[in-house]
Amino acid sequence: MEDDFGVPQSAFLICSFWMAQAFASLNRPKEAEKIFRRALSASNQLGLLAEHFDPTAKKQLGNFPQAYSHVGLINAAFSISPSWQEVF
Repeated sequence: MEDDFGVPQSAFLICSFWMAQAFASLNRPKEAEKIFRRALSASNQLGLLAEHFDPTAKKQLGNFPQAYSHVGLINAAFSISPSWQEVF
């Protein structure tokens, strides 16, 4: 869908992690984990993420490495992980 900047060509990775977090908060863990894993697959061999990801070209774009993408990853991981009470 076109916005003020044109038709987006890449995914803003933190938004993908926010979506995983949102599904986890809606008690939809399978969907949350699926989105999380798909966003995580954008990382390089060292586990680093850029700001954007082009899913067609399978290429990271924008600022690299991007702290916001990593913060989103960490927060989403916490939201989809079982609680301590479930683990112990």
